[in-house]
Amino acid sequence: MSSSDIFIGETIGTAILILLGGGVCAAVTLKASKARNAGWLAIAFGWGFAVMTAVYISGPLSGAHLNPAVTVALAIKDGDWTNVPTYLGGQLLGAMIGATLVWVAYYGQFHAHLTDKEIVGGPGAQATAAKAVEAQEKGAGPVLGVFSTGPEVRNAVQNLATEIIGTVVLILAVLTQGLNDKGNGLGVLGGLITALVVVSIGLSLGGPTGYAINPARDLGPRIVHALLPLPNKGGSDWGYAWIPVVGPLIGGAIGAGIYNLAFA
Repeated sequence: MSSSDIFIGETIGTAILILLGGGVCAAVTLKASKARNAGWLAIAFGWGFAVMTAVYISGPLSGAHLNPAVTVALAIKDGDWTNVPTYLGGQLLGAMIGATLVWVAYYGQFHAHLTDKEIVGGPGAQATAAKAVEAQEKGAGPVLGVFSTGPEVRNAVQNLATEIIGTVVLILAVLTQGLNDKGNGLGVLGGLITALVVVSIGLSLGGPTGYAINPARDLGPRIVHALLPLPNKGGSDWGYAWIPVVGPLIGGAIGAGIYNLAFA
Protein backbone atom coordinates (compact mmCIF):
# COMPACT_ATOMS: atom_id res chain seq x y z
CA MET A 1 0.00 0.00 0.00
CA SER A 2 1.21 3.50 -0.82
CA SER A 3 1.97 6.28 1.67
CA SER A 4 -0.99 8.28 0.38
CA ASP A 5 -3.34 5.32 0.88
CA ILE A 6 -2.02 4.85 4.41
CA PHE A 7 -2.43 8.53 5.31
CA ILE A 8 -5.91 8.83 3.79
CA GLY A 9 -7.08 5.54 5.27
CA GLU A 10 -5.83 6.36 8.76
CA THR A 11 -7.25 9.88 8.61
CA ILE A 12 -10.71 8.70 7.53
CA GLY A 13 -10.73 5.69 9.83
CA THR A 14 -9.59 7.55 12.93
CA ALA A 15 -12.05 10.37 12.20
CA ILE A 16 -14.87 7.81 12.08
CA LEU A 17 -13.58 6.17 15.27
CA ILE A 18 -13.61 9.47 17.19
CA LEU A 19 -16.85 10.72 15.63
CA LEU A 20 -18.73 7.63 16.82
CA GLY A 21 -16.78 7.07 20.04
CA GLY A 22 -16.78 10.71 21.09
CA GLY A 23 -20.36 10.88 19.86
CA VAL A 24 -21.56 8.28 22.36
CA CYS A 25 -19.74 10.17 25.14
CA ALA A 26 -21.52 13.36 24.06
CA ALA A 27 -24.85 11.56 23.83
CA VAL A 28 -24.56 10.22 27.37
CA THR A 29 -23.09 13.38 28.91
CA LEU A 30 -24.71 16.45 27.41
CA LYS A 31 -27.91 18.18 28.46
CA ALA A 32 -30.77 17.98 25.94
CA SER A 33 -29.43 14.72 24.47
CA LYS A 34 -31.97 11.92 24.15
CA ALA A 35 -29.38 9.43 25.41
CA ARG A 36 -28.26 11.43 28.44
CA ASN A 37 -27.40 9.28 31.47
CA ALA A 38 -27.51 6.07 29.41
CA GLY A 39 -24.46 4.96 31.38
CA TRP A 40 -21.12 3.23 31.04
CA LEU A 41 -22.55 0.21 29.25
CA ALA A 42 -23.67 2.44 26.39
CA ILE A 43 -20.25 4.08 26.25
CA ALA A 44 -18.36 0.77 26.20
CA PHE A 45 -20.51 -0.69 23.43
CA GLY A 46 -20.52 2.62 21.56
CA TRP A 47 -16.73 2.63 21.44
CA GLY A 48 -16.66 -1.02 20.41
CA PHE A 49 -19.01 -0.40 17.50
CA ALA A 50 -16.98 2.70 16.61
CA VAL A 51 -13.86 0.55 16.33
CA MET A 52 -15.66 -2.02 14.19
CA THR A 53 -17.06 0.61 11.81
CA ALA A 54 -13.73 2.41 11.48
CA VAL A 55 -11.86 -0.85 10.82
CA TYR A 56 -14.24 -1.91 8.07
CA ILE A 57 -14.07 1.50 6.37
CA SER A 58 -10.32 2.10 6.53
CA GLY A 59 -9.00 -1.46 6.34
CA PRO A 60 -8.79 -1.67 2.53
CA LEU A 61 -6.67 1.50 2.38
CA SER A 62 -4.34 1.39 5.36
CA GLY A 63 -4.88 -1.86 7.24
CA ALA A 64 -6.81 0.07 9.91
CA HIS A 65 -4.23 0.65 12.62
CA LEU A 66 -6.18 3.70 13.91
CA ASN A 67 -3.97 3.77 16.99
CA PRO A 68 -0.30 4.72 17.45
CA ALA A 69 0.07 1.89 19.97
CA VAL A 70 -0.97 -0.60 17.26
CA THR A 71 1.39 1.02 14.75
CA VAL A 72 4.32 0.88 17.17
CA ALA A 73 3.50 -2.71 18.12
CA LEU A 74 3.45 -3.79 14.48
CA ALA A 75 6.73 -1.99 13.81
CA ILE A 76 8.33 -3.85 16.73
CA LYS A 77 6.79 -7.14 15.63
CA ASP A 78 7.89 -6.84 11.98
CA GLY A 79 11.01 -4.67 12.40
CA ASP A 80 9.75 -2.21 9.78
CA TRP A 81 9.43 1.45 10.83
CA THR A 82 9.22 2.90 7.31
CA ASN A 83 5.60 4.04 7.36
CA VAL A 84 5.26 4.76 11.09
CA PRO A 85 5.32 8.60 10.69
CA THR A 86 2.66 8.41 7.98
CA TYR A 87 0.41 6.29 10.16
CA LEU A 88 0.86 8.56 13.18
CA GLY A 89 0.20 11.72 11.18
CA GLY A 90 -3.03 10.36 9.72
CA GLN A 91 -4.21 9.11 13.10
CA LEU A 92 -3.66 12.44 14.87
CA LEU A 93 -5.28 14.45 12.06
CA GLY A 94 -8.21 12.04 11.88
CA ALA A 95 -8.75 12.21 15.63
CA MET A 96 -8.90 15.99 15.49
CA ILE A 97 -11.34 15.93 12.58
CA GLY A 98 -13.56 13.40 14.36
CA ALA A 99 -13.63 15.46 17.56
CA THR A 100 -14.55 18.58 15.59
CA LEU A 101 -17.42 16.70 13.92
CA VAL A 102 -18.73 15.65 17.35
CA TRP A 103 -18.84 19.33 18.29
CA VAL A 104 -20.71 20.14 15.08
CA ALA A 105 -23.22 17.31 15.54
CA TYR A 106 -23.89 18.26 19.19
CA TYR A 107 -23.47 22.02 18.88
CA GLY A 108 -26.80 22.87 20.50
CA GLN A 109 -26.30 20.34 23.27
CA PHE A 110 -22.84 21.71 24.08
CA HIS A 111 -24.30 25.22 24.36
CA ALA A 112 -27.23 24.09 26.52
CA HIS A 113 -24.92 22.09 28.79
CA LEU A 114 -22.28 24.74 29.25
CA THR A 115 -24.73 27.55 29.90
CA ASP A 116 -26.79 25.62 32.46
CA LYS A 117 -26.23 27.16 35.89
CA GLU A 118 -26.65 23.79 37.60
CA ILE A 119 -23.66 22.55 35.63
CA VAL A 120 -21.35 25.55 35.48
CA GLY A 121 -22.49 27.16 38.71
CA GLY A 122 -25.09 29.67 39.84
CA PRO A 123 -27.69 30.45 42.51
CA GLY A 124 -29.50 27.38 43.82
CA ALA A 125 -26.86 24.97 42.59
CA GLN A 126 -24.11 25.34 45.16
CA ALA A 127 -23.24 21.66 45.49
CA THR A 128 -23.10 21.06 41.75
CA ALA A 129 -21.24 24.29 41.19
CA ALA A 130 -18.69 23.38 43.85
CA LYS A 131 -18.08 20.07 42.14
CA ALA A 132 -17.62 21.81 38.79
CA VAL A 133 -15.20 24.30 40.31
CA GLU A 134 -13.23 21.48 41.94
CA ALA A 135 -12.98 19.68 38.60
CA GLN A 136 -11.84 22.82 36.81
CA GLU A 137 -9.24 23.50 39.48
CA LYS A 138 -7.84 20.07 38.67
CA GLY A 139 -7.70 21.18 35.04
CA ALA A 140 -10.67 19.21 33.69
CA GLY A 141 -13.59 21.22 32.30
CA PRO A 142 -17.20 19.97 32.50
CA VAL A 143 -17.26 18.54 28.94
CA LEU A 144 -13.65 17.40 28.65
CA GLY A 145 -14.83 13.80 29.07
CA VAL A 146 -16.60 14.04 25.71
CA PHE A 147 -13.22 14.66 24.08
CA SER A 148 -10.61 12.83 26.15
CA THR A 149 -10.09 10.64 29.18
CA GLY A 150 -9.45 11.40 32.83
CA PRO A 151 -8.92 9.47 36.06
CA GLU A 152 -11.46 8.93 38.80
CA VAL A 153 -8.61 8.78 41.32
CA ARG A 154 -5.52 10.80 40.46
CA ASN A 155 -2.58 8.53 41.04
CA ALA A 156 -0.05 8.77 38.23
CA VAL A 157 1.48 5.35 38.83
CA GLN A 158 -1.88 3.58 38.99
CA ASN A 159 -3.32 5.55 36.07
CA LEU A 160 -0.28 4.77 33.92
CA ALA A 161 -0.38 1.10 34.89
CA THR A 162 -4.09 0.88 34.02
CA GLU A 163 -3.49 2.28 30.53
CA ILE A 164 -0.51 -0.03 29.99
CA ILE A 165 -2.46 -3.13 31.06
CA GLY A 166 -5.48 -2.31 28.92
CA THR A 167 -3.33 -1.63 25.87
CA VAL A 168 -1.38 -4.88 26.27
CA VAL A 169 -4.69 -6.77 26.11
CA LEU A 170 -5.73 -4.84 23.00
CA ILE A 171 -2.41 -5.37 21.23
CA LEU A 172 -2.33 -9.10 21.92
CA ALA A 173 -5.87 -9.39 20.56
CA VAL A 174 -4.99 -7.43 17.41
CA LEU A 175 -1.75 -9.28 16.72
CA THR A 176 -3.16 -12.75 17.32
CA GLN A 177 -6.55 -12.28 15.65
CA GLY A 178 -6.20 -9.92 12.80
CA LEU A 179 -3.20 -8.35 11.19
CA ASN A 180 -1.52 -10.85 8.94
CA ASP A 181 2.12 -11.00 7.91
CA LYS A 182 1.49 -9.06 4.70
CA GLY A 183 0.09 -6.10 6.62
CA ASN A 184 -3.24 -6.17 4.81
CA GLY A 185 -5.12 -5.45 7.99
CA LEU A 186 -7.96 -6.84 9.99
CA GLY A 187 -10.46 -8.97 8.12
CA VAL A 188 -14.19 -9.02 8.75
CA LEU A 189 -13.92 -11.48 11.62
CA GLY A 190 -10.80 -9.82 13.02
CA GLY A 191 -12.55 -6.43 13.06
CA LEU A 192 -15.51 -7.85 14.93
CA ILE A 193 -13.34 -9.64 17.48
CA THR A 194 -11.23 -6.52 18.07
CA ALA A 195 -14.38 -4.45 18.57
CA LEU A 196 -15.63 -6.90 21.19
CA VAL A 197 -12.23 -6.84 22.89
CA VAL A 198 -12.52 -3.04 23.12
CA VAL A 199 -15.95 -3.46 24.74
CA SER A 200 -14.47 -5.95 27.19
CA ILE A 201 -11.58 -3.63 28.07
CA GLY A 202 -14.03 -0.79 28.60
CA LEU A 203 -16.27 -2.80 30.90
CA SER A 204 -13.47 -4.44 32.87
CA LEU A 205 -10.64 -1.88 32.89
CA GLY A 206 -12.28 1.38 31.88
CA GLY A 207 -13.43 2.44 35.34
CA PRO A 208 -10.18 3.95 36.67
CA THR A 209 -9.13 6.14 33.69
CA GLY A 210 -11.77 5.90 30.97
CA TYR A 211 -9.48 3.58 28.93
CA ALA A 212 -7.79 5.69 26.29
CA ILE A 213 -5.62 2.72 25.11
CA ASN A 214 -4.89 4.94 22.08
CA PRO A 215 -2.67 8.05 22.18
CA ALA A 216 -4.28 9.69 19.13
CA ARG A 217 -7.78 9.04 20.50
CA ASP A 218 -6.92 11.12 23.57
CA LEU A 219 -4.43 13.73 22.35
CA GLY A 220 -6.20 14.80 19.15
CA PRO A 221 -9.58 15.50 20.78
CA ARG A 222 -7.87 17.14 23.77
CA ILE A 223 -6.22 19.60 21.38
CA VAL A 224 -9.60 20.26 19.77
CA HIS A 225 -11.17 20.86 23.20
CA ALA A 226 -8.47 23.44 23.91
CA LEU A 227 -9.10 25.21 20.59
CA LEU A 228 -12.90 25.15 20.27
CA PRO A 229 -14.90 28.26 21.25
CA LEU A 230 -16.93 26.47 23.92
CA PRO A 231 -18.39 28.72 26.65
CA ASN A 232 -17.38 27.88 30.22
CA LYS A 233 -15.42 24.88 28.93
CA GLY A 234 -12.76 24.95 31.64
CA GLY A 235 -9.33 23.44 31.26
CA SER A 236 -8.08 20.63 29.04
CA ASP A 237 -6.16 18.95 31.89
CA TRP A 238 -2.74 19.02 30.25
CA GLY A 239 -1.16 17.88 33.49
CA TYR A 240 -2.75 14.46 32.97
CA ALA A 241 -2.47 14.38 29.17
CA TRP A 242 0.87 12.54 29.07
CA ILE A 243 -0.54 9.41 30.72
CA PRO A 244 -2.97 8.38 27.93
CA VAL A 245 -0.16 8.96 25.44
CA VAL A 246 2.79 7.32 27.19
CA GLY A 247 0.82 4.49 28.80
CA PRO A 248 -0.60 3.04 25.56
CA LEU A 249 2.76 3.38 23.78
CA ILE A 250 4.45 1.41 26.55
CA GLY A 251 1.59 -1.09 26.47
CA GLY A 252 1.98 -1.44 22.71
CA ALA A 253 5.69 -2.17 23.04
CA ILE A 254 5.10 -4.70 25.83
CA GLY A 255 2.30 -6.37 23.90
CA ALA A 256 4.52 -6.72 20.83
CA GLY A 257 7.31 -8.12 22.98
CA ILE A 258 4.99 -10.72 24.49
CA TYR A 259 3.72 -11.64 21.01
CA ASN A 260 7.23 -12.09 19.65
CA LEU A 261 8.23 -14.23 22.61
CA ALA A 262 5.11 -16.37 22.82
CA PHE A 263 3.49 -16.48 19.38
CA ALA A 264 6.00 -15.58 16.68
